[in-house]
Order: sequence, then C-alpha cells, then structure tokens
Amino acid sequence: MNNDLQNEMNLHSAGATVRHASVFNHLETYKNQFQLSQEFINKWVLPLYMKIRNPHDNSWIDYIKHHKDEITEEVVLALLGDFNWRTRTVGAYFSAIKNYENQIDIIGIHLLKSEVCYAGDVYAVVLAFYNTPKTIEYLNQYLEYYLQKPELYFDQERVLETVAYLDSVNKTNHLSKHLDQWNTMLESRGEISKIRTIQIAKIIEEQEGKTKAQNFLNTLNHVIINPELSTKHISEQIVLLNKLRDFFA
Repeated sequence: MNNDLQNEMNLHSAGATVRHASVFNHLETYKNQFQLSQEFINKWVLPLYMKIRNPHDNSWIDYIKHHKDEITEEVVLALLGDFNWRTRTVGAYFSAIKNYENQIDIIGIHLLKSEVCYAGDVYAVVLAFYNTPKTIEYLNQYLEYYLQKPELYFDQERVLETVAYLDSVNKTNHLSKHLDQWNTMLESRGEISKIRTIQIAKIIEEQEGKTKAQNFLNTLNHVIINPELSTKHISEQIVLLNKLRDFFA
C-alpha cells in the first residue's frame, strides 16, 4: 500500500471525510505534539465515544464517575489535541463536566474549522453548556458561514437548535437572524438533491432501462423531508452535563 493511500485511509478514519477550505483556516487549531498511546485510547476513548451522546445509558456515566479523580486537565487537553473525532468528542465532553472554561477557544475553533466529522454536535452542546458571550459568538459565527454552504452537510441543524435553546434560556433572539439563510440552504439542498437524483436516474436508465429508472424516481417521491427544529435533545444533554458537573465539582 502506498503512502498516499494510507494517509487517505488514516484521515477518513479520523473523521476528515470532507476536506474544505474556509474563512476559518487562519485560526490555529490546538494540536498535540505526540501520539496517544493505545493504553490511553483504551481507557479514555473506546469505552465512551459511541455512548457519550446517550443520556439514558448509565454504563458510560458510571464509568467516568469511577474514574473521577483521573480526569485531569492534562487528559482533557490530550483528547482535544488529537486529530480524531472520537478523541475530540470525549475531550469536549470532559471539558464541560470538569468545567474547564479556559478550553472554550479550543472547542470553539474546532467547531468553526470542522476538520473532522461526527464531533460538531458535541462541540455545540458544550458551548451551550458554558453559555458565555464568547461561546454564543462561536455558534453564531458557525451559522453565518456554514448556512451559506448547502453542499457541506455538517452540523448546521444541530447548531441552529443549540442557538434556539440558548435563546429560550437567555431570553435573546439570535435564531431569527439565521432563519432566512436556513430556509435558503434547505431550498438549495433540495435543488442539489434533484440534480443528483436525475443524474442517478440517467445512469440507471443506461444500465437497466427506462422502467427501472422510473421506478427509482417513483420511490423517491414518497420520501418526506422534515426540516423542523427541536431543542429536546440539547435540553436533555444540558441537564445531564449540569448533574455531572455538580458530581465532579
């Protein structure tokens, strides 16, 4: 296997499935200058990264409570500084339960740059948990840019829901300034989907005939897209984070 292919596979595994240039490229990402040991990953990442979004699964909650005194700032920074969605997800969550507000910029820049997938929703939850003018600004900056990028299927919806949640808590109205662009993005995505659907149908027609292509289009006509926003998920996450912060205090 050549080095280029191996590098591509490593990036994909880390969550860098979409590489993109953005207005945030100049921001400096917090990065480790070392590789995490397998022992470290086995202890802090593998038992948690797939479960940490589920507030109804007590197994991972019991696990971190058991290791309460071992979750230090050094551990959290090592997680946040690793180029992988799994480690960064756990690191961001640990930052909140340990109340390390000095790490807000690390998490905020991770969100803005969106270098790895599957992590943005957790960054948003943690920024909402801290609920400071700076964290709110990070969320708004994200939306101002990424709502203009319908081709990037990132965490626009989750971040918008997070802003809606914070508006309800803070009695503010940040959501309203993003709604027009949100609707425009949804319309654009609909057009992008139509173009892709037509392209796929043409390929099916060439390979399998008009009947198969028409059947493909007919099945898509029954798909209902519901872009409604909900703050239920973010509310549940914040409730749990507050309970864990009190435990770890």
